Amino acid sequence: MQNLTWLLKKINILWARGQFPSRLPTPFQKIDNLVIFLICIVISIISSYKLLDLRPLNPGIIFSWLITFLEILFCCAVLIFISKKENPTINARQIILILFLLLIAQGIKLNFSTFSPLSIIVPPALIISQGMGTLTALTWVSIACINWPGSVNFISNYLLLITFISACIVSILGGKIRSRAQLLQISILVPIGALISQWIILFGKNINLNFYNISNFFSPGDIFSDFILLAILMLVTILIMPILESIFGLLTKARLLELADQEKPLLRKLSIEAPGTFEHTLLICGLAEEATRMIGGDVDLIKTGALYHDIGKLHAPNWFIENQTGSTNPHEKLDNPILSAEILQDHVDKGLNLARKYRLPKPLASFIPEHQGTLKMGYFFHKAKEKNSNVSENIFRYKGPIPQSKETAILMLADGCEAALRAMKIDATDDEAILIITKIIKSREIDGQLSESNLSKAEIFLIKKSFLNVWKRIRHRRIQYPTSKNNTFS
Repeated sequence: MQNLTWLLKKINILWARGQFPSRLPTPFQKIDNLVIFLICIVISIISSYKLLDLRPLNPGIIFSWLITFLEILFCCAVLIFISKKENPTINARQIILILFLLLIAQGIKLNFSTFSPLSIIVPPALIISQGMGTLTALTWVSIACINWPGSVNFISNYLLLITFISACIVSILGGKIRSRAQLLQISILVPIGALISQWIILFGKNINLNFYNISNFFSPGDIFSDFILLAILMLVTILIMPILESIFGLLTKARLLELADQEKPLLRKLSIEAPGTFEHTLLICGLAEEATRMIGGDVDLIKTGALYHDIGKLHAPNWFIENQTGSTNPHEKLDNPILSAEILQDHVDKGLNLARKYRLPKPLASFIPEHQGTLKMGYFFHKAKEKNSNVSENIFRYKGPIPQSKETAILMLADGCEAALRAMKIDATDDEAILIITKIIKSREIDGQLSESNLSKAEIFLIKKSFLNVWKRIRHRRIQYPTSKNNTFS
């Protein structure tokens, strides 16, 4: 009963997220839309052209062909719609990848009917679930199974059911897998499960088992051949996943964890050349990760995005207060608030350049400008007002855009609260801390920085609570150890 309740809650959460996307859809260029439409047309033609081979050709056959053609075209439209709904930041290349996989599957199904549906449907489901999401993968699997051609033999109906169940399992688990080792496990366990399921069905129907036949290796009735072929294709899928991630910009959880490795060249460079910024980044990670976990967001995404959000400070580390070790501040020596504001803004532009150079995925690169949004550089604006009361405020605002997702909005709030919380006295109370947090978050709301992030009032309340919890964990008194001449502090 508890498992059923948990499942219903999970479905409700997924539905709610589908109704209120966390990010505005990525617009496609006209040429991209044209290419996508042409691929859909090709898929529909390949899936329906054999109806025109029937003789004699009459209006009834033509009508059946037209219905089938439009049905496949509608399925492609539904697939595109759901993929955009689940992942609004999906780009044209990723849509083309989904449709191309469907095109290959349709071509193999109709022209190579001896292939097992397991080998055709299950591996693409793993790719799509990893890169585009569970709902998109489930939709793809449903369309691929619905449009499966007529039964080749007795076992095909049962095999198609097993294929559908196996592909759904892969689609659900694929979106949660966080390492290559887990991918390897699923590539072994799913084929074994399919093999056992086929054996049970065949045994129950008292059908002679054909465990292995080299002359009919791809036959749907050869259960051992199905197992071997599916296992091989799943392993091949795992091997090519890094290539697909690079070409199509797929952001899998495994890739996020790999990019979060602090030994990565860019993060290592940040820790050496801008140690203050790196320390600031780690503290923000703690705040943002806890807040995202509390509201049910993408923890892996914000954890990795937080690590890279300030990489642009590598172009001039000493111009940022956290990296200044001496008493001299270069901004005071410059004595030009407008130029100082340009230097601060430049760290966003340089960060985006580094993101392109190191080929960071677009969802990660979006943390660089969006964590600053269009915030005002209040200190330098105040300095400029002292010199010229008519100076424009816009000069001292970041270029934006403002946060387009809950994750980038949380990072903005964590960035603003981190310094204030760290500067509080060790004996500060929880009420004082929550007052500071509320003040900073409220100022971001009034300034319109959260207007496109879709953060609800309830989620903002949870974010405040999570920031307070993290602050309570990191502020603690250290006891004063007695010292002596030979004390080793052990």
